[in-house]
Amino acid sequence: MHINPPTWQWTALALTLMACVAVMLWLLRHRRPTAEELERERRLRLVSYGRLVDGLLVDLMEVRESGATLPSTPVTRWMLLYQYEIAGVNYECAQDVTALSEDLQPVRIQVGLPCSVRYQPGSPENSIVVAETWSGLRNIAAPRGLRGDFLRPPSRIARSAQTAG
Repeated sequence: MHINPPTWQWTALALTLMACVAVMLWLLRHRRPTAEELERERRLRLVSYGRLVDGLLVDLMEVRESGATLPSTPVTRWMLLYQYEIAGVNYECAQDVTALSEDLQPVRIQVGLPCSVRYQPGSPENSIVVAETWSGLRNIAAPRGLRGDFLRPPSRIARSAQTAG
């Protein structure tokens, strides 16, 4: 004589199978973020809660790599090298500013000047000098998101209008 398992066991088995199928479908359809998206998120995270420290621009390098899709087509990447000190420890870092080069204009960056560095409080080696909405560079044009009246001194006409009003 064969005894049928209770109904709750069949229900649990069906729910488990449905959950497994749902997880498998999600894994198959879920798009992982690209390296550029992850780097952008890292920059924005550091802008929102990173601490500031003074640093020094060491070098700006133009690195040419062979393209991933067409090896004969070189890809140019701009690397900004900088150094800073936190709690007596010197850090030398590099930031790939290629994604920001349209607004940043790397050819205008002057090496050897001081800069501001944003770093992660628990991990000071995680740092940036520029992002989409913030720039630690001095004496050059700011990224597009930062252009505003507070970055440049008011014109003579604006000053006279402020004093007259």
